[in-house]
Amino acid sequence: MAPYVQEAQQHPDGAVNLSIGTPVDPTPEIVQKALRGASNAPGYPTTHGTVELRQAISSWFARRRQVRGLDPDAIMPTVGSKELVAWLPTLLGLGAGDVVVRPTVAYPTYDMGAHFAGATPVAADSLAELDPATRAKVRLVWVNSPSNPTGAVQDAAALRAIVDDARGLGAMVASDECYAELGWGAWDPARGGEAVPSILDERVSGGSHELLLSVYSLSKQSNLAGYRAAFVAGDAGVLPNLINSRKHAGMIVPYPVQEAMRVALGDDSHVAAQKDLYRSRREQLIPALQSFGLTIRDSDAGLYLWATAGEDTWLTVKRFAELGIIVGPGTFYGDAGNGYVRVALTGSDERVAAAAARLSR
Repeated sequence: MAPYVQEAQQHPDGAVNLSIGTPVDPTPEIVQKALRGASNAPGYPTTHGTVELRQAISSWFARRRQVRGLDPDAIMPTVGSKELVAWLPTLLGLGAGDVVVRPTVAYPTYDMGAHFAGATPVAADSLAELDPATRAKVRLVWVNSPSNPTGAVQDAAALRAIVDDARGLGAMVASDECYAELGWGAWDPARGGEAVPSILDERVSGGSHELLLSVYSLSKQSNLAGYRAAFVAGDAGVLPNLINSRKHAGMIVPYPVQEAMRVALGDDSHVAAQKDLYRSRREQLIPALQSFGLTIRDSDAGLYLWATAGEDTWLTVKRFAELGIIVGPGTFYGDAGNGYVRVALTGSDERVAAAAARLSR
């Protein structure tokens, strides 16, 4: 990307970086206040998380994700979601000869986590795509809905099919759901749509969380990327081992961050306000990208527009750079991403407006 970034930076009106999903809007004051209020924390925090935080997470699941009655003991905070994605295969005891399945177009950390454990990553959107020998070695299946980078959402029936197939192999299903609050169109409850389903939803799980883990982060919904605030919930038989292993490894969320998470999860108003900002930026960028000759694919949820001009990815990246706009190459997310670019909504209102104006001209 270096030469394209350099070219974009030569634009007389400055570069517009829409290549990464780092939030740019302020962390809500209610969350900052909670962090300050908990700053006197001389003792060690608990790996399992405070009871109050885990109760807040359980309540959030019931209120926002249609997952009711989640046992707070089957919940644990994590140091952001990326570290859990990277270390989960290791924490589950996977190794040589084991297969970790991830989507064909996906965030690269799924592959890295398998490599760290000595396991083999395999790209597939359905276990039916795998040959019998590979299927027999599957121990972990990653689901990412809403998807990064494509923004595709899998409905409850599609998720249930994955769960049933994985359980038939005795494999764990870990669902990365970090963009679940950012559904658009049919997945936007604020506009008459339905909420993005969780892997722990009864329609998906069949009423049992066995072999299921839901991973969620507050980075996107609450602008807490700098806090490293996330959690995992699900199989009550697996969580105690994860908690114990992480305690010995020192993977512990600081107490002030736990308190900030607790407060953030109890306040839906700031999430709605932030989503409105992203909705406005999205509504500016979509017609601008289309006028520039791109077709938007999927992009039903999340912070990105997944688009193609029907040409090589790097040619599209160059054409954007000539306008002073930096976008993410689809090839960063696997071979199936060739021909696509990922355009993030995480620019300021002023920078997004500048990008839209350049593209429309």
